[in-house]
Amino acid sequence: MPSMARWGRRALPWLLLFCFLPAADPVAVMSVDVGSESMKIAIVKPGVPMEIVLNKESRRKTPVAVSLKENERLFGDSALGMSIRTPKVAFRYFQDLLGKRINNPHVALYQSRFPEHELVKDETRQTVIFKLSPTIQYSPEEMLGMVLNYSRGLAEEFAEQPIKDAVITVPAYFNQAERRAVLHAARMADLKVLQLINDNTAVALNYGVFRRKDINATAQNIMFYDMGAGSTVCTIVTYQTVKTKDSGTQPQLQIQGIGFDRTLGGLVMELRLRDYLAKLFNEQHPSKDVQKNPRAMAKLLKEANRVKTVLSANADHVAQIEGLLDDIDFKAKVSRQEFEDLCSDLFKRVPGPVQQALSSAAMNMVEFTREVEEDDKSRSLKHNKRILFQRMAPYPQRKVITFNRYTDDFEFYVNYGDLTFLNEDDLQVFGSLNLTTVRLKGVGDSFKKHSDYESKGIKAHFNMDESGVLSLDRVESVFETLVEDKQEEESTLTKLGNTISSLFGGGGPTPETGENLTDSVQEEEESLAESGKEEQGEKQEQKSRIVDAGEEQEQEKQQSSGKAETASPKVESQRKEEGEKLEPQGPKGNRETAKEEELSKSSGDSTATKTEEEKIKAPKKQKLVHEITMELDVNDVPDLEEDELKSSMKRLQDLTVRDLEKQEREKSANSLESFIFETQDKLYQEEYQFVSTEEQREEISKKLSEASSWMEEEGYAAATKELKDKLSELKKLCRNLFFRVEERRKWPERLAALESLLNHSTIFLRGARMIPESDQIFTEVELSTLEKAINETTIWKNETVAEQNKLTPAEKPVLLSKDIEFRIAALDREVQYLLNKAKFAKPKPKREKNATRTDSGKNTTAAPETENTIPPTEGKQEDKMEDSDPAKEPPTAEKAAIDDKPESDSGSKKEKAEAGGESRKNDEL
Repeated sequence: MPSMARWGRRALPWLLLFCFLPAADPVAVMSVDVGSESMKIAIVKPGVPMEIVLNKESRRKTPVAVSLKENERLFGDSALGMSIRTPKVAFRYFQDLLGKRINNPHVALYQSRFPEHELVKDETRQTVIFKLSPTIQYSPEEMLGMVLNYSRGLAEEFAEQPIKDAVITVPAYFNQAERRAVLHAARMADLKVLQLINDNTAVALNYGVFRRKDINATAQNIMFYDMGAGSTVCTIVTYQTVKTKDSGTQPQLQIQGIGFDRTLGGLVMELRLRDYLAKLFNEQHPSKDVQKNPRAMAKLLKEANRVKTVLSANADHVAQIEGLLDDIDFKAKVSRQEFEDLCSDLFKRVPGPVQQALSSAAMNMVEFTREVEEDDKSRSLKHNKRILFQRMAPYPQRKVITFNRYTDDFEFYVNYGDLTFLNEDDLQVFGSLNLTTVRLKGVGDSFKKHSDYESKGIKAHFNMDESGVLSLDRVESVFETLVEDKQEEESTLTKLGNTISSLFGGGGPTPETGENLTDSVQEEEESLAESGKEEQGEKQEQKSRIVDAGEEQEQEKQQSSGKAETASPKVESQRKEEGEKLEPQGPKGNRETAKEEELSKSSGDSTATKTEEEKIKAPKKQKLVHEITMELDVNDVPDLEEDELKSSMKRLQDLTVRDLEKQEREKSANSLESFIFETQDKLYQEEYQFVSTEEQREEISKKLSEASSWMEEEGYAAATKELKDKLSELKKLCRNLFFRVEERRKWPERLAALESLLNHSTIFLRGARMIPESDQIFTEVELSTLEKAINETTIWKNETVAEQNKLTPAEKPVLLSKDIEFRIAALDREVQYLLNKAKFAKPKPKREKNATRTDSGKNTTAAPETENTIPPTEGKQEDKMEDSDPAKEPPTAEKAAIDDKPESDSGSKKEKAEAGGESRKNDEL
């Protein structure tokens, strides 16, 4: 049984990846659900779990289409529109050509569906290339790379930040060549693919995530039947909650079976309806053949799509196209029964994926060639098979296979396993069943160099990554020997080092039980800790892999418990670059080190010491690993060479730069044209004529007319800089005119605000001066300062307005809106200061009348307060400031005056007020 995918861990890496990122790293990742006909884009960024990206038409779904016409490149709906006007330059459904040779049946099928495109052979890789002209050619990978780059642009605009990481969906039936082609396309778009996720797995995850409450310990089997535009996939999934050691009870899904039909979808139905409509048109007009006109056929395909949709809810509908061919209109009635008759054989294929999904199961077959000795002492080669990764096995995972019978250089083959569940047509589309030929160099040399060691076999380390792509990481020859432990010569420092090593996993790997008992090809699963990755249980369907090797037998690693034996992380983590190392073998090293430390602690016990010494002196195993050089030949579809891949990346980047430059030029041209037309219209508006002379308007109008003529005659070919310079020149010419108009628009509002503030300030000042002296909270300095500000502002307003009235409207104004705003702010600041002081001031306490006072009109000899007395120190003033909460007030003019006053209390009240006002003025300056 395949393992289950655990949500919240690795099942949704593209949703959960950034939950633990620090806020200082505002990175985002995108996911692209690439279908045959359209795609959807989503982004994940800090603070946003997931959000669907809207395209430029504000839609969630974007057509997967590219239009390449001369120097113009279009995507999405714009490219789809171009497919009607110029079908030859608009490309769709090119994903069907990824990872396929020119002789693949799907290539011929694509050519029959879209005869307007010219497909040629790539002589290097034997794959397909779109030929646009003798000098312009693009591969399907480059087409997909353009679409992915466009999707990234939409995502970056939506996320408002750069994006480099992406998760991309692929059909579950994609083989190794097709998956590698998608990765190549992403690299051309300068995207880092975190994972290629099967679209059926994404569907199952989405279903389970939003139905979490319905999942319990009872297994629930759900079938997903997905018929898209190009293909159909059926998936059977089991949902269940399981209790785990680390995370407690968690929901899990298990993909039980998968079935598919690569060519059963909406497109083939539309194509049949298109051909039927073409037949009706030819019957109506016998002298015409609409099928020879690509543009007319493209119109018929679009209409077939519309009619198909309408017939899903109606018994019949009328198909009609204006000017289909040679200005001839087309109109025909189509019934649902007619459409169903056209697709009757397609409907019979609908249950096929369901039957495949129900019957799919993990394969047990076991392939390699080995030399055996017959009864008559003759030798012959026997061909066997071994499964490396089973069909329904989850990934990512690693496997190690061991060859024990080879002492010299040899080669083996990595192929697909049993594909009998596919019919003959599907097998032809699937392509080559041989994946890779692996030739090992240096096996014999390693045995000669280490002839004194016992061989533990040649180990090949295979990896099935998160995207379902198989790779051979490395091949090693492993040797083993026995060495004596020289305990008596060890220093205290060495003992301490050994103890620390034992505590941190330095004891070496577990011995490989029974590895030499038989001549075998050993199949074992490598520990995920060795690769530095978490255990990932995402269950995704993938074709099985087998190893075809020259003379080996099998030894199962499965023990009675059913668990696979794993290779030690010690072997991997400490392996040297040059391919050789010595390390202790087995857990025995740990035990011996621990016993050695125990021996040093219990030296007083002679009996225990004697027993431990005997054990310590026993020999222990050491392992030596020698890396073998390997040469890989790809047998299905050759990968792009590094130089070719970089060349494709540069071509796509150049196209992107060209598109950006084109957009910038179009923007500059539009800005220039808009400015010309808008300004020509403004010259006839009353407010612009009022502030300009006839000569000024004529000069501007002349320049605008010259620029308009230049745009018509030369501007279409002008560079972006030239267009920007022309616009800058015109704006400079009209700057003063626009300034005068803008100022006069602002004057009424600004002057009204200033006048209102002056009136309110005057009323406030008058009221403040009327406060009784016993309750007065403002000083004379503060009130005088406000009065001065009111007077100065009033004088400035009156004088400036009068001066402005002397000027003609066409002259540069002296009354500026920014000056009015400055005066408003300055006066408002003085008023707000006094208002804040009044808000936080505490009322003065009421004093009782003095009993010894005989005449209220005369001063007593010890008057408690004197009006003209100013304290000689700052104490009282500071107390007053504290009462008014100085933390909430700016420095006052009164405090500034007190800080600078002389020690003497003499001087008139007027002089002190003037001194305080001068000091406040200095503070303001």
